[in-house]
Amino acid sequence: MERNTRQRSAIRDAIAQAQRPLLPQEVLEAARTEVPGLGIATVYRNLKALVEEGELQAVNLPGENPRFEVVGHRHHHHFQCRQCQRVFDVHACPGDLGRLAPQGFTVEDHDLTLYGRCSECSSGAPPHGSSHTHS
Repeated sequence: MERNTRQRSAIRDAIAQAQRPLLPQEVLEAARTEVPGLGIATVYRNLKALVEEGELQAVNLPGENPRFEVVGHRHHHHFQCRQCQRVFDVHACPGDLGRLAPQGFTVEDHDLTLYGRCSECSSGAPPHGSSHTHS
């Protein structure tokens, strides 16, 4: 049971420390610093459990695998870098988008994704995590 708790804690911490939504593979890479023997099946199992328990939520972008972030963020949107594919939180909102809906329609919710290049890719620096070397 201790191992399971350590694994779950490492997964939760990896997502919290990243401060951005992570793919399961990104979670695995980050959590392995804490639990070196961690496997992808264990990551998926724990992500599912943490979502069911209300600690994590899935971020679903069109045509992408779900990423995971900590629950508790206020309403926010996302930015995806077209170069490194990472996703970042955008803590701003254009507000009521009801004016964009067809006449007579009622907007109940919205989700906005911005696309472009992150600051690292814009500056020409190698994307974070792309130069991993394993010894």
